[in-house]
Amino acid sequence: MAKTQDVRPVIKLRSTAGTGYTYVTRKNRRNDPERMVLRKFDPVVRRHVDFREER
Repeated sequence: MAKTQDVRPVIKLRSTAGTGYTYVTRKNRRNDPERMVLRKFDPVVRRHVDFREER
């Protein structure tokens, strides 16, 4: 059974390049309470861009 307030929720990372491309990952809410920003590859624009957490 999953808890109602999961410690490791599933989050969506959306590209800041405006392509609409997303990654899906998990994060530890206790260690990283603010929104996550990762630099990952966007295949639509074919370069690395910042991906911001979407709620």
